[in-house]
Amino acid sequence: MNIYFSCSLTGGRGDERIYGIIVEHLLATGNEVPTAALASPEIMSEERVIDPRIVYQRDIDWVQACDALIAEVSTPSHGVGYEISYALRLGKPTLCCYRQGVAVSKMITGNSSKGLVVRSYDSEEQALIVVDEFLSGLK
Repeated sequence: MNIYFSCSLTGGRGDERIYGIIVEHLLATGNEVPTAALASPEIMSEERVIDPRIVYQRDIDWVQACDALIAEVSTPSHGVGYEISYALRLGKPTLCCYRQGVAVSKMITGNSSKGLVVRSYDSEEQALIVVDEFLSGLK
């Protein structure tokens, strides 16, 4: 399955560890993740030098091509919100997962769009369970 993984870049990288864990799990279970590099610590230096128009078009193309979008939304991000909205508008199944106890926008938690799943997790292991449950519901 082609999964677009969405996570905060300029909004903050405090959750980078869980980004990497989720992406590694997705790849290890046979999924394609065109955005896998977004989970790496080196991504910020790479993204700083890319023209914003190129990033926009690249990411839009990836969302259009994906089978589903998984967003880690513990750290607020304008880009992640945009990607979620765009994926939902295209009818892509979308998971928004976040660390239990963090404040998540009510535009996410109050959204009843068809295809949107919003779930919290309290450990790295539970985050992977949330991801696996979402993906198994798509098959």
